[in-house]
Amino acid sequence: MFLKRFRRPKKLTTDLEYVAAYRATGDLAVLGELYERHMELVYAVCYNYLRDEDEAKDAVMHLFEQLVSDLLRHDVQQFQPWLHSVARNYCLMQLRKKQAHPMVALLTYDTGDDTDGLPLLIDEPDNLNLEEDLSCLEACLQTLPTEQQTCLTLFYLEQKSYADVALITGYDPKQVKSYLQNGRRNLKLCMSKYQ
Repeated sequence: MFLKRFRRPKKLTTDLEYVAAYRATGDLAVLGELYERHMELVYAVCYNYLRDEDEAKDAVMHLFEQLVSDLLRHDVQQFQPWLHSVARNYCLMQLRKKQAHPMVALLTYDTGDDTDGLPLLIDEPDNLNLEEDLSCLEACLQTLPTEQQTCLTLFYLEQKSYADVALITGYDPKQVKSYLQNGRRNLKLCMSKYQ
């Protein structure tokens, strides 16, 4: 019995074990170890969107602070994809705050891996190809099924949340996410024909 009391705690190995341990204890050291395992991913996502080293580093720190409460509120089953989404959304919000009237385009670029591209925020109004890209985007948007077209327009151009899009359209939130993913992929394929 004496030895049981002073036995070292079990070494955590998986993300789920870390999440469960943090949710059970609220121990910031556990959260810090978990976050450290994924810090390079978070920095890469932030730099990819913000395009500034210092801003990306600041975002990494702010995201850790955000996780302190977010992980207690959300039952996360797949930590890495969830963290990627949280980081992406945080960066998009930062970009929206920077611009008085953000111009969000559904243009995508190839990340070099098997993802179907990421939305690209156009913040260079003097870009010579901007008008051509937007014309191409508009033409390709018209070729999409109505559901995808509606969801993409509401989410990106009107900056509605997933919940708002679901409420406006009457679609299930999972359907909205699916229409957005498929719509982005179809836009990428269509626009690649014009380049």
